[in-house]
Amino acid sequence: MKNLLLLLVLPLLFSCGDSLDKELTSEMIKDGYTGQGTYTHANGDKYVGEYMNGLMHGQGTYTYADGEKYVGERKDNMMHGQGTYTYANGEKYVGEWMNDMKHGQGTFTNASGDKYVGEYMNGLMHGQGTYTYASGDKYVGEVKDKMMHGKGTYTYAKGDKYAGEWKDGKKNGKGTYTYADGRIKKGLWKNDEFVGE
Repeated sequence: MKNLLLLLVLPLLFSCGDSLDKELTSEMIKDGYTGQGTYTHANGDKYVGEYMNGLMHGQGTYTYADGEKYVGERKDNMMHGQGTYTYANGEKYVGEWMNDMKHGQGTFTNASGDKYVGEYMNGLMHGQGTYTYASGDKYVGEVKDKMMHGKGTYTYAKGDKYAGEWKDGKKNGKGTYTYADGRIKKGLWKNDEFVGE
């Protein structure tokens, strides 16, 4: 009786956790595989994670042959939901994704040490955000298509500060520039130049 019980339990012991290490084939994916698995692409890319109906769907880790890596949620093969993307050059994005693009709240750190924390839309910095430069400069305000655009405050490491309107990355519109020594320029700006009150 003990031997019979052992024969029934032994296969269960060896099958536990096996699904995480299941090496998938192209045929399994074409046939609509659902569950955990590992698939290595012909180009050297590798995905370890959840599948649904033959598509990467759920939590997973995708390692690219060039050294880049995405860890997070996927939907219908695309990065979608919360995830972390590490670039080969050391840059890193942690935040929300939609249809393979940064979209929503996120934090991006580039190789030089600059850091942006804020909103993204369709892959670009867009909305409210804070950009801290490795030099010590800092911008807090509105961003459009990766550039300072709208209302925002730029504080320079040397102590100067500009608070006002921006367009396409330059001071444009009404704004106040306060120098570190206390002097103030207040009025209209055009393409980073003060044009008067």
